[in-house]
Amino acid sequence: MNLLKSIYISTYMMVVMAIMSYAGWMLYQGADPVAWGGVFLTTGPFMMMIGRLMMFMNVARTTKRFPLIIGLAILGATMAIWAWSNNNADILAPQLAVAALGGFLIYSYWYSTLNRREGARINVGEPLPDFTLLDVNNATVSVRQLTDRPAILIFYRGNWCPLCMAQIKEIIKQYEEIKNLGVRVAFISRQPHDNTIALAKKFGVAFDFLTDKDGQAARILGIENPNGLPMGMQMMGYDSETVLPTVIITGEGGKVIWSHETDNYRVRPEPDVYLDVLRRSGIAENAAA
Repeated sequence: MNLLKSIYISTYMMVVMAIMSYAGWMLYQGADPVAWGGVFLTTGPFMMMIGRLMMFMNVARTTKRFPLIIGLAILGATMAIWAWSNNNADILAPQLAVAALGGFLIYSYWYSTLNRREGARINVGEPLPDFTLLDVNNATVSVRQLTDRPAILIFYRGNWCPLCMAQIKEIIKQYEEIKNLGVRVAFISRQPHDNTIALAKKFGVAFDFLTDKDGQAARILGIENPNGLPMGMQMMGYDSETVLPTVIITGEGGKVIWSHETDNYRVRPEPDVYLDVLRRSGIAENAAA
């Protein structure tokens, strides 16, 4: 299933870009504006959103199903069909519009849904199982070292993921507040170790940037995502296996006090949620005392 998703997302992105570009070219050439404007509506809003995510990496979450973009795509497909049936427009326009709409619905409802498996070993009230990670100095860090004080552990997919990068930026903006609470923050990814080191140097804060070598920690926790990487990105040095985006907060004694295991990779918790969890658990009050 994941392999199909990996192939699908890379293929879909190329196809939808081609459809949008062709629709723009047809409009430039003076073709039926209703038909080809409709085709553009089925692709343009989505591609503009993706472009913004990739360029700025400052959006950590989206709506779950994109109701506005779906509405515009349905409108676009309707326009193209109407122009074909009433204005004798080229039948290619509604064909492309319907294909683009269908592709986006598949993306929104099937591709974006994560396949969380039963038996994940993240249980509130219990310590995490044993695993080790690699820090930027190539030293091994055990889970017991990592949770020897209250900690926020963020498993992210890699530097290639714009939503993950935006999520990291949000937390780093709260650096001083989190540091004053005496809480450790660790960003953990199965990606080339050099990428982890580069990310740590980029932000330059006293948080932990750790590599989950060969994804062993993710597999122990039950949050690995085989073939989670979009097909073709292996050429950038990434492994096909990624991790399901997950946040774990541990308290005294290294016990889990909260976790967020999203079922949609575009839905991430707001950064204030972490601080609220820390306050409700009494960690914030203990730090203040």
